[in-house]
Amino acid sequence: MMPPVDLSHMRVLDLSQNWDMHTPGFATYEGPTIKWIKRVAFDKVGGQHISSTLHVGTHLDAPLHFITNGQDIGSISLDKLVGPAVVVDLEALGIGDYDIYTSEHFEQWERKTGQRIQPNDIVVVHTGYHKYYPSNWYGDSQPDETRYFIKHPGPTREFANWVLERKISWFAIDAGSMDHPMNTVIRKVRPDLAAKCAHKLGRPLEEIWPDDDLQLMHYDMFPHGVFHVENAGGMIDEILDQRVWIGCFPWKFNGGEAAFCRLVAFVNNQR
Repeated sequence: MMPPVDLSHMRVLDLSQNWDMHTPGFATYEGPTIKWIKRVAFDKVGGQHISSTLHVGTHLDAPLHFITNGQDIGSISLDKLVGPAVVVDLEALGIGDYDIYTSEHFEQWERKTGQRIQPNDIVVVHTGYHKYYPSNWYGDSQPDETRYFIKHPGPTREFANWVLERKISWFAIDAGSMDHPMNTVIRKVRPDLAAKCAHKLGRPLEEIWPDDDLQLMHYDMFPHGVFHVENAGGMIDEILDQRVWIGCFPWKFNGGEAAFCRLVAFVNNQR
């Protein structure tokens, strides 16, 4: 018989964003519709009906999202979704609007903090952009939907190759995507801001992200089981630069290409 696990000194921090009728979906994805179908006054019970795409609020992308017959949400084991993690504060390294982060930024973070990203670690990426999310609920809140979805930093192929070399398990990020917004459909949706991004980066976007690199943090990582949670946030600022345990809890959605999830961090309350 296994001995009981003592969680009495463990804090559970919520790294999830609020989900409500105002929570925006990703570009070209519909947001939620919520309506009451029963009222206590008339039916003696309250009931709601929701309709939504899955890429709204804090959610987990499964490989099936980008791979035909890929792994679905329901077949991702809890052993994969709960595990040791590091919380990498890119904002403190000066990474901002439209910027590109590289493996060197993460290795700089290792030198700065004395932490080491170990094989099979979950990596939580803190850009600071969660504060701009319209459904941000904790700490500093500066709602700016355009900045949140369209100006957050992201990587190139160099970083994707490094991720596989370092054997990272999966990611969570406090932004709309692990991919740079200008390496998604957003480049076409907002060509005016794409031009501003190219101006800041000093190169045509087609050179930075050629067609074969489109959404490489999805297309190139998911076949290796390196998926990610998007729109993390909540109490993330409480655990910057720390090693923690992370748990991601989607519903057991068989055939699901993504799922709303609760993302939490388990930390020792005796620090």
